[in-house]
Amino acid sequence: MLFLVISTPRPERPSELASRRQSFWPWIARYEASGACRHVYARAGRGAVAILDVESNEALHRILNEWADIIPAHFDTYPLLDVDAAKQMLAAQMTQLP
Repeated sequence: MLFLVISTPRPERPSELASRRQSFWPWIARYEASGACRHVYARAGRGAVAILDVESNEALHRILNEWADIIPAHFDTYPLLDVDAAKQMLAAQMTQLP
């Protein structure tokens, strides 16, 4: 299951969380190595954006809770479709038209 996750950290001063923010990158690198995180980018200013590929909502929940323990944040989470799957669905819809 693919998800786009956009984090918006709480409005504390960035300098107050500097040491915790540094621990984010080694933490997310473990998920990149396992394939659970396909891509991650820092947002300009504050926050991050990640594409997560997890096997269940529970796995997503675990990752987001770990993330929030490192950097308290609000998460906008969007389910995604793989491009090939989206194309197949569209092709199937086209064959069903009268």
